[in-house]
Amino acid sequence: MKLVIDADPGIGDAVAIAVALLDPGVELVGVTATAGRVSGGEATRNIQALIDGLDPPRRPRVGHSDAVVPVVRPPFVLDGDGGLGDWPVSAVSLHHRHESARVLVELIRAHPHEITLLTLGPLTNVAVAAELAGDLLDSLRGLVCLGGAVQSSGDVTAVAEFNVLADCPSARKVLCSTAPKTLVPLDVSRAVVLSPEKSRRLLAAAPTRVEQYLERLLPFSIRAHHQFLGIEGVVMHEMAGLAAVSRPELFERQPLAIDIETVGELTRGMTVLDRRERAEQLANIEACVAVDNQGVLDYFSEIVQDALP
Repeated sequence: MKLVIDADPGIGDAVAIAVALLDPGVELVGVTATAGRVSGGEATRNIQALIDGLDPPRRPRVGHSDAVVPVVRPPFVLDGDGGLGDWPVSAVSLHHRHESARVLVELIRAHPHEITLLTLGPLTNVAVAAELAGDLLDSLRGLVCLGGAVQSSGDVTAVAEFNVLADCPSARKVLCSTAPKTLVPLDVSRAVVLSPEKSRRLLAAAPTRVEQYLERLLPFSIRAHHQFLGIEGVVMHEMAGLAAVSRPELFERQPLAIDIETVGELTRGMTVLDRRERAEQLANIEACVAVDNQGVLDYFSEIVQDALP
């Protein structure tokens, strides 16, 4: 499976990118940076550091972003100042710079109907790429977006999830388009929690290079989840997003009619679900409504432990 990930790393994004690089069933052909948890420049450096850290045999193309951090920020910092917890990335040098949206266009045009695009951050790049190439979204094999809160509360405001709230106009343009797409909302992604004990066992069983990679990420995230959220473990939203691509059988899906509120004083960023009887006829997205959370954790463990030394 040819996969492109659009991300704003973020510890969760970093773990998902690592698993995608290690998964023998996935060919990660590109990773594009977007502003979100960190600025576009920091996201670009983080992605380059992550790829250099694992040094995969086949390196994906990296898309660069100069965008600033969105005005909306999470009310707590789970990823550290630079986005990657204890990972030092200051010395990482940026290689050839190619704008993220243009990289998306070039990759999808080079492999029409072969690429699945997974978005782990705000949908800014996807919206810009769709403007550059009007048929872009219809040329994908699949589009899977991590974001929104369909029937649960938000994580930044009472009703809004961060990835949608950070760039509401782009989210509305992409998620309400006619192109086939799948949404992985907070409703299901927050159910996937890696406990501290499982994290320790996983690190102990992982090959050395993978252990060193994850050791810079997971312990920091466990401490931050405990300090800011009172959770004993790591909520693996991004792993749920990746699993929706690589292990679709772990999810129950339902066609829904949704829209994004872009101007409401109290509801800006809300994923609005049309529950009326005629909503099924207006369905514009397939949303994940249930997940085998243990199955997602088993997938994570399987890929990490079976990675070649």
